[in-house]
Amino acid sequence: MTESVTSGGNAAGAAQWLSDEQSCVEAVCRRLGDQLCIALPLGLGKPVALIDAFYRRACQQPKLSLEILTALTLERPREADPVRGRLLNPVFDRLFAHYREPLYATAEREGQLPDNIRLREFYFKAGARLGNASAQQHYVSSNYSHAARDIAARGANVVMQLLARDERGRLSMSCNPDTSVELLRRLRAAGGPLVVIGVVHPDLPFMYGDAEVDEANFDYLLAADSQRHGLFAVPRLQPVPAADYAIGLLASSLVKDGGTLQLGIGSMGDAIVQSLLLRQQRNEDYRQLLAELNADAGLSDSVGGRGPFAQGLYGATEMFVEGFLHLFEAGILRREVYDFWALQKLLNDGRCRADALTADCLPAMAELGVRELRSKDFATLQYHGFFREDCRYHEGYIFSAAGQRCAANLANPDSQQFIAEHCLGGALRNGKVLHGGFFLGSADFYQRLRDLPEGERRRLAMCGVEKINQLDLNPRLFRAQRRDARFINTGLNVSLNGAVASDTLENGQVISGVGGQYNFVAMAHQLQTGRSILMIRACREGRDGPQSNILQQYGACTIPRHLRDIVISEYGIADLRGKSDAEVAAALIAIADSRFQPDLIRQAQRAGKLAADFVLPESQRRNTPAKIAALIADAERRGLCPRYPLGCDFSEAELAAAAILMRINAMGPVERCRTLLKRRQHDGLGDERLAVLGLEHPEGGKMRLLRRLILNLTD
Repeated sequence: MTESVTSGGNAAGAAQWLSDEQSCVEAVCRRLGDQLCIALPLGLGKPVALIDAFYRRACQQPKLSLEILTALTLERPREADPVRGRLLNPVFDRLFAHYREPLYATAEREGQLPDNIRLREFYFKAGARLGNASAQQHYVSSNYSHAARDIAARGANVVMQLLARDERGRLSMSCNPDTSVELLRRLRAAGGPLVVIGVVHPDLPFMYGDAEVDEANFDYLLAADSQRHGLFAVPRLQPVPAADYAIGLLASSLVKDGGTLQLGIGSMGDAIVQSLLLRQQRNEDYRQLLAELNADAGLSDSVGGRGPFAQGLYGATEMFVEGFLHLFEAGILRREVYDFWALQKLLNDGRCRADALTADCLPAMAELGVRELRSKDFATLQYHGFFREDCRYHEGYIFSAAGQRCAANLANPDSQQFIAEHCLGGALRNGKVLHGGFFLGSADFYQRLRDLPEGERRRLAMCGVEKINQLDLNPRLFRAQRRDARFINTGLNVSLNGAVASDTLENGQVISGVGGQYNFVAMAHQLQTGRSILMIRACREGRDGPQSNILQQYGACTIPRHLRDIVISEYGIADLRGKSDAEVAAALIAIADSRFQPDLIRQAQRAGKLAADFVLPESQRRNTPAKIAALIADAERRGLCPRYPLGCDFSEAELAAAAILMRINAMGPVERCRTLLKRRQHDGLGDERLAVLGLEHPEGGKMRLLRRLILNLTD
């Protein structure tokens, strides 16, 4: 027997609080029976203990059909290499002492998912599912903005996610309002069986905007045990490579003061943030670095800028990455936007000042077409301080605090005079400097968000990707807010026709997923002053040595050639928008690694895309990794390009051990032999690096040789 349930949520206004996960499983199975299709948020917002309880029930009861719909499952990292593992695995044990990965993730990785359990994801952690037949076969390719639609279409009947709760008992979807609001709306409109569950986690920051949610939206609520199931924290253990720093510096010069910024996670994003900080705080050094990279000053100044930020930036980004908080704290992320299109346009055009509203704003707004205000319009404008708090709206009239009224018509001169005298606010308020869909970062990031005063945290608004990743829901507003947008993402490789592969290999194996990249590239072309910027390392290390990431052609495509815009490698910027195929090919070859340029030219000429007499200018034939490495190393010595710009989770001793292992890894066989044959000057007692690596008293010949290498390098 199953109980009848159709809408999800509690009509009485209060969810039922349950004491443990097992009670929740029992309650859901009573209501829905043995056909469960569970939707989990992307990334951080998964209630691991609860989904584990459902997984165990399905393992125990083969008649129970369990389908899990999600994305970006966060797994506990582990290092298989025995040498690197001596450094990294103890660090992982420390960083993930309270985090347990979902049981379904372990089972899928090991190829042990039971037949009655199916896992479908629309986004993977990069490279995590290569060669995994089950994951590859059950991958769902969806734009991020289509994810809620596609999950609803698959018949999800259970929705669950982590929540934050503040001291007043209010609830927030915190890290994951990205698809949840839209998904619940679609499922409730469909009218099928639905159970909605929230798990309150004490360590989640309480975030505002569309993340705020009423208890009546949930059928069941539970409290998470943060000691047994802590939040996943992204480990900050990878230094920013020289090539990524060069790319980040170039990309930062395309960001326009007073504009809009979108960034993704990873070392290139970190490099952009550090570069923007340099641009603001050490501008002369910043300009010198750009000059050393031979950055096109004309392109930088026309598309972006090289000067400090007088107006600041606004963030419109599906992922609220940690770097945005650094920009916020540095006063760069400070351009506030407001949720009324005409008000935003007046601000953009300089016809209205946020800090001093005047009567001129009223006829100016009428000129834009805002005449008779609706109740919703008045409420939005009053929320933002355009109307005084002691005024009110009723049935087409605006009432002053004294009870006098005027028609709510901004085109009426009498109404304009009345509003200016009795109802116009003094300054705008409740502006937002960022709209983000989800967040994921380090433990320090979560702590700093929790520590922000409420007023500051309210400026960092969380909302659904249906708003952030497209213009459809409110085109006039979003176009006004996202002026001079720079949507910056990464790709795997670029073909000489401008097409970019970002998520899939040529053999069809999915590395990650399209996510929102296509959304942002397409939106950049829709916005009058928007630009899409795709960052691609010029080459990579393959099995047979270095391989170019700028190719004649490639058998997979995420961004098609007709949406080509700006591509950046460590060697320069290729502005491809509106260019011919020959111009595109030449621009991309100019930012390729010089070891591959001659072959790329020949291939393009054979394909008829470059003239037979094409010659690459001499100045563009010096693109070498050594040049970039030397430049960034010098910048590091000057304190401009720190290896860990946004913080590091290694201790000082662990950093020293990591440095020596990297040095050993870079040595050739002959150099290693010479180092091993040196006479040792000390026995290593008290060496913290040896203690970190567990090499004070090593067992086995290989580990004893590693210990000797470390000691002899020290000498």
